[in-house]
Amino acid sequence: MADCIFCMIANHEIPSNIAYEDDQLIAFHDLDPQAPVHVLLIPKKHIESLDALTEEDKDLMGHAMLKIREIAAGLGLENGYRVVSNNGEDAFQTVKHLHFHILGKRKMLWPPG
Repeated sequence: MADCIFCMIANHEIPSNIAYEDDQLIAFHDLDPQAPVHVLLIPKKHIESLDALTEEDKDLMGHAMLKIREIAAGLGLENGYRVVSNNGEDAFQTVKHLHFHILGKRKMLWPPG
């Protein structure tokens, strides 16, 4: 998608601090980190959200889920990490491109608040 900032990052049209990349996925450090380690993992294929996934995306999503563990290990998150995906406006999804936040190195209260 031409005006999608994450597609532009995936196509190397916008510079980013890349943590991982293969032919299907790219992970990069968030410009406004919400934790000491905050990386976004996105598919290179434009998929708007979790709700937009189709049956043909199941191998891509399986690949992404397995890579999260590898990316987290490479970031030194040996003591745990959090994976978050906001889906839709009410969940505060601000970029309409499926993405997974990989967050770590911070003690978080659960439940929040």
